[in-house]
Amino acid sequence: MVDKISDLKEGRSVTIKGRVIEVSETRTVQTKYGPRELSEAIVGDETGRVKVTLWGDKAGTLKEGEVVEIRDGWTTSFKGEVQVNVNRRTEIEKLPDEEAPEVEEIPETTPKAEGGYRGQRRSGRYPRRNYKRERYHKEYE
Repeated sequence: MVDKISDLKEGRSVTIKGRVIEVSETRTVQTKYGPRELSEAIVGDETGRVKVTLWGDKAGTLKEGEVVEIRDGWTTSFKGEVQVNVNRRTEIEKLPDEEAPEVEEIPETTPKAEGGYRGQRRSGRYPRRNYKRERYHKEYE
């Protein structure tokens, strides 16, 4: 089943079909797993537009103007908007041009995350430490 872009919610596995409206250059970013390549694209259908982040070997595979079906992507939220993530398990299939509306016919709306944008939350002035401090040296005992 293909999900409509306007119906996307965060934290779900999704399949979307639409036209690639915009594509960014591939770049390398540092993650907790080390450096990874990614690229971003905007994909739209008759209900709206969504940012798609392509990771690893999928980075740079989408081209502006083509129509695609993205199967087994997953949704997250960033700054109050839902976005779709693509990795090696995700399948991308090129479709005939008539399978999606032209760019001018795609609404500018984007799916919003439930709860909206919460911003960065911190307790206190400094980030929490991940280590224990030795309070006393043995020479003072």
